[in-house]
Amino acid sequence: MTTAMPTPFTLETAIKKVRAAEDAWNGRDPERVSMAYSPDTRWRNRDLFLSGRIQVRDFLKDKWEQETEYRLIKELWAFAPNRIAVRFQYEWESHAGSWFRSYGNENWEFDAEGLMSWRQASINDVPIARGERRFHWDAPGPRPEDHPGLTELGL
Repeated sequence: MTTAMPTPFTLETAIKKVRAAEDAWNGRDPERVSMAYSPDTRWRNRDLFLSGRIQVRDFLKDKWEQETEYRLIKELWAFAPNRIAVRFQYEWESHAGSWFRSYGNENWEFDAEGLMSWRQASINDVPIARGERRFHWDAPGPRPEDHPGLTELGL
């Protein structure tokens, strides 16, 4: 995602951390993204429980093989000295050609080096028609600076 950012977070550094995570996930590079997590990171993603950076990397590889045309927007919800809460939405297409918008919330906790040591994500998928998509930019790659975020899109 990004190089380590020392805690405690300020509003500015928390917003930057969230955007860096969004940009990295939109790049869909499991190795790069996994390096933002501590070697012993703990995850809950939906009904999956992962332990360690290697499991995270493997999970992300499988995820992006299944969720094609993936585009994600994250938004800071709240922060504390070493924690960040995020709301997010992403759109993706299945191999069968069905489109989905996934809605979720994440809670992150960081270690002293600024690596994410704990992540829990609650996510719901909603089928959408191709014409209902709202996230339009070249992928993989970061959301352009002039593309609206969740609040600006009324989401």
